[in-house]
Amino acid sequence: MADSNADKPLRKISTAFKELAVIVNSPSPEVPVAQFSHACSLVSPLFGCLGIAFKFAEMDYVAKVDDLVRASSSISTLVVMMDKDIEADCVRKAGSHTRNLLRVKRGLDMVKVLFEQIIASEGDNSLKDPATKSYAQVFAPHHGWAIRKAVSLGMYALPTRAHLLNMLKEDEAAAKIHMQSYVNSSAPLITYLDNLFLSKQLGIDW
Repeated sequence: MADSNADKPLRKISTAFKELAVIVNSPSPEVPVAQFSHACSLVSPLFGCLGIAFKFAEMDYVAKVDDLVRASSSISTLVVMMDKDIEADCVRKAGSHTRNLLRVKRGLDMVKVLFEQIIASEGDNSLKDPATKSYAQVFAPHHGWAIRKAVSLGMYALPTRAHLLNMLKEDEAAAKIHMQSYVNSSAPLITYLDNLFLSKQLGIDW
């Protein structure tokens, strides 16, 4: 029998991040790179659904996730991955797995804030406010003027709420459940990642 969730991105995302939340909420969390990168890859289509405003984010996020997917073939956990980069003194170098992990974490955080704002603005068919707030909170502090301006202009080309739900093949009620599930599951994961960077004195604002 075919998987009824196969073409429903929100449901696959919800399930994958629930499983990651169980790991990071355990007494001794060890997050496998393979499981983490697979869950992150399920989020990629969401950026595509948001149109030109988030095209830069989609391209950057997908490239960074692809790097982590490749790394998972030879590296077991996120902690091991970071330790290898620290030992090689390449944490902040372009292309390092740790640097890419930080960028992916921001992508997950932006989607979390976006979902929070979409849920809070129930009844409003425009995504401009939720998208603007999520971008301003997560990405804008790390972007130069030119990118911020391009994103601002792109906000006028966002799909409507109804169109987004249609692309995700969900009705309003189901979408709200799965978005809230992602918000709840991603929060401890994002905190875990922040603490991982901070515990190794790497910082998170670079």
